[in-house]
Amino acid sequence: MNAKMGAGSDRARALALFATVIEQGSFSGAGRLLSMSPSTVARAIDRIEERLGVRLLLRSTRVLTLTAEGQAYLNAARRILADLDEAEQRIADQGVPRGRLRISAALSHGRLCVVPLLGRFTALYPHILVDIVLTDALVDVASGEADVAIRFGKLPDSALTARKIGETGRVIVASPAFLAEHGRPRVPEDLHRFNCLNFNFRRAEPVWPFRHEGEDFALSVQGNMEANNGETLGQLAMAGAGIARVGRFSVRNELESGQLVPLLEEFNPGDVEVIHALFVGGSSIPARVRVFVDFLAEHLR
Repeated sequence: MNAKMGAGSDRARALALFATVIEQGSFSGAGRLLSMSPSTVARAIDRIEERLGVRLLLRSTRVLTLTAEGQAYLNAARRILADLDEAEQRIADQGVPRGRLRISAALSHGRLCVVPLLGRFTALYPHILVDIVLTDALVDVASGEADVAIRFGKLPDSALTARKIGETGRVIVASPAFLAEHGRPRVPEDLHRFNCLNFNFRRAEPVWPFRHEGEDFALSVQGNMEANNGETLGQLAMAGAGIARVGRFSVRNELESGQLVPLLEEFNPGDVEVIHALFVGGSSIPARVRVFVDFLAEHLR
């Protein structure tokens, strides 16, 4: 067993030496790179040819020329050495996460919640190259468009692995200036006389849910502005354009600063949207994906 292992390592060294000779174009060039004398390199090539029983190189005083057998040996050497490098890289990845990590996140949540964490993440894992795209379009993780996609709400059935990394509630908001000019809704039905800002990807006649004395009900609201993300709706509300119902994460700072005021909280049904990280699971999940999902679960909960 040990003899076989020794022979295997000798052959790997021979492949690497032969490839280096061809890349450098001479025994002396390969010797300088490998810290060997030109005569030692030449003798090593002689031993390879003796073992194979064929001539690999035609030698002259100025140039080395590959024979047909030498070209075949070089092709095999390069392929085998590349396979070895790839195998070692995969093994190394298990201990030290590395490589490009492609992340897809929604515009608002990505900008407000995910991007601020990335500096801390890359400080922990300096060998990972983070490649993040913020878009409300759904990327196809299964086909390789992203390594990790952060999604809100109920997920369709798929072969992907989904891990819960957080959740967010919703809040109805308006600016102090808007309320000073138009008044404040006291019960949900008051919203019928206010301009309500909605998501443009919801149903044609949007409804906002409420709860009163333990019973849930939904109220249809209308307005003259729509947007595809909560951050934009929060900005419109802050500018006095109307009343919006958005994810609490998207207006957290504005609520704390008083730029937006929460409304009808006593009627808030407490509904939440679950946030998942989607990725291709299984036993071969790259270390960079695993540590990133763990990081999100720890910091977004």
